[in-house]
Amino acid sequence: MKLELKFFASLREALKVSEEKITIPSSVKTIADLRIHLFERGGVWAEVLANGKSLRCALNHQMVDPSTPLQEGAEVAFFPPVTGG
Repeated sequence: MKLELKFFASLREALKVSEEKITIPSSVKTIADLRIHLFERGGVWAEVLANGKSLRCALNHQMVDPSTPLQEGAEVAFFPPVTGG
């Protein structure tokens, strides 16, 4: 499955990438699976995407939870939680 990934704010700064087009294995079916897949890259990816780190995610511009199934050609955006002030 092919996806377009986007990273925002502190995630973009830490990963030094704002977007990426990837092909994922068939075993990656949900947003949570994708996060684990990216975490397994190691290094800064593992630090930024570690379990317990608070992240928000959108699929095709709609906020979703980790159990949301991925779709061919989808845009997946990751960003840190936003606080008001």
